[in-house]
Amino acid sequence: MTSLSDKKALITAAGQGIGRASALAFARAGASVVATDINADTLKSLATEAKEAGLAIETRVLDVLKDEGVETVVSQTGPFDILFNCAGVVHGGTVMDMVDKDLDFAFDLNVRAMIRTIRAVLPAMLERGDGSIINMASVASSVKGVPNRCAYTVTKAAVVGLTKSVAADYVTQGIRCNAICPGTVESPSLQDRMRAQGDYDAARAAFIARQPMGRLGTPDEIADLAVYIAGATYTSGQAFAIDGGWTI
Repeated sequence: MTSLSDKKALITAAGQGIGRASALAFARAGASVVATDINADTLKSLATEAKEAGLAIETRVLDVLKDEGVETVVSQTGPFDILFNCAGVVHGGTVMDMVDKDLDFAFDLNVRAMIRTIRAVLPAMLERGDGSIINMASVASSVKGVPNRCAYTVTKAAVVGLTKSVAADYVTQGIRCNAICPGTVESPSLQDRMRAQGDYDAARAAFIARQPMGRLGTPDEIADLAVYIAGATYTSGQAFAIDGGWTI
């Protein structure tokens, strides 16, 4: 098991799903975790679970769309050895369905928020000459075209580009930057999207059918990969697909 002892990690969107599973996994691996989310209730639940398990997780409410909020959390709780950018949003529809406000919001949350947190934590990482940045991308990106996910695919492709750019700029200064590209993962947000389609059972069956392994991924499986990448000291600029064989 990868050890993250003596490391401090900042995780966004840690209140539920992959972010929550990752906060717990990082702490189990020995890291001191600052778990952030815009939802105070889910953070409270995470804090309770962490306390009961004896895990070092501090929670902070954070809106990653706001410069001041990010800067405040980083200045008050950093410096960080690890940044895991988990916050994001999924919009449905083709390029013809996509409206500008949805694309703007997708760029703000899926891309600009990551740039904001990277800018906040990177100076201290550079000062120490060591740091691991992990960005949540998707197989729906530059990796694979997925029907009815235009805004999402465009912005997640940008995340892959951002990841490779940061990796290339700072690889000689001890900074590693990688992306995780999941397939379909069981999560509260996925549940919401399936219910929104009107026929939950049919929507769920369709999501499962496109995974060659015949099931959805779990947040814990993605979290395990995140822990590995956080401690992988000879890896940078990579987009790791974890998708049940969808991109074989």
